[in-house]
Amino acid sequence: MSWTILMTAPVLGAGGERALAEAGCEVHYLRGAQDAAEVEALMAQIPFDAVISRTVTLSRAAIAACPTLKVICKHGVGVTNIDVDAATAFGIPVLTTPGTNAQSVAELTLGLMLDAARRISWHQQEMAEGRWTRTGSSMELSGKTLGLVGMGEIGQRVARVARAMGMQVRFYDPALRDPQAIIPDEQLASLDALLAQSDVLSLHCPVNAATRQMLNSRTLALLPAGALVINTSRGELIDEAALDEALRSGHLFAAGLDTVATEPLPGDHPFRALPNLTITPHIGGSTPEALDKVARLAARQCLDFLRGQAVNPLTCVNRAVLKESS
Repeated sequence: MSWTILMTAPVLGAGGERALAEAGCEVHYLRGAQDAAEVEALMAQIPFDAVISRTVTLSRAAIAACPTLKVICKHGVGVTNIDVDAATAFGIPVLTTPGTNAQSVAELTLGLMLDAARRISWHQQEMAEGRWTRTGSSMELSGKTLGLVGMGEIGQRVARVARAMGMQVRFYDPALRDPQAIIPDEQLASLDALLAQSDVLSLHCPVNAATRQMLNSRTLALLPAGALVINTSRGELIDEAALDEALRSGHLFAAGLDTVATEPLPGDHPFRALPNLTITPHIGGSTPEALDKVARLAARQCLDFLRGQAVNPLTCVNRAVLKESS
């Protein structure tokens, strides 16, 4: 039996594309990478069995428009672009592909950290504009304390490199199952305690009711003066007005972001005028290696579910639906 799959992006990694082709699937792709209206139109016209969801919004209207839809698999782990409540109401499991892009995201995290600390992008802009601006206004990371919010696959990889650079590592992660498997002395009991010690703070956690805008005017003030903030997780974790003020006032030395609350970043957003802020367009997992790993697992997740095979419940964000269908 073959199935009809929607990939909510113009392309899918070769490994995933090959797996779906070998299963005889008919795969449809978006023409516009961020066109939510195109997603809704396609789902109203074509009886899809599964959706592999990239970053474009997958709305309640789109899900409701496709009564044949049986499973949604996120091409990654963050599901803020998917109306999970709607999927749950229609009995559709939402699966994720954890760990597949961890190395690529960790490497970008470290790149943003180094860029922010040494003002690499700012110096490059000075050079591009014909200036030779030598300044000692930068930060040496060795000897500094790195605070990690979240100590999963990405956080652990960032921590290993940070320790090798001579940084002290501390983390806060109430969801961590076995802190003894890491370094228990590094774990702190609260976010506030972590912030007070973090010369560099890096976010590696999902967005939920407890973490949404976890960095705000109160919590940013707890960071030591001259700290760095790095976010390669989700833009909704940060109150952007508060971050803007902390960067402009000098309380924060710099920040590096791979994600913002509204993507693409609006042309008139105040972040665009900050010389001490480096932003990349949500490319943490966008290396060929990571994209292939994610695509292969996303395809396998969809095919396993459609074939009636067991899926790992830890990859499902609305597990009650799996119990109901078993």
